Amino acid sequence: MTLGKVIGTVWATRKDESLRGMTLQLVRELEPDGAEKNRVVVAVDSVGAGVGEHVLFVQGSSARQTALTKDKPVDAVIMAIVDRLDVP
Repeated sequence: MTLGKVIGTVWATRKDESLRGMTLQLVRELEPDGAEKNRVVVAVDSVGAGVGEHVLFVQGSSARQTALTKDKPVDAVIMAIVDRLDVP
């Protein structure tokens, strides 16, 4: 899992039929201290995250393990909204 922040939404009216109804979000990776990394990914949102929220996302074969994305052509999925992060 990777920590990230939703920074925007991707609108794609023409896409693979199996992705119809899915929300695509732009997610910027974060360091544990909240510092932003330069890497941004497009991820399917399986939990209803909004712009500005901190999230956990997975990539690769793990991204196809949620109920929403099972056996779909997905490489990244948001699968949790972070409520709190305690870093000593």
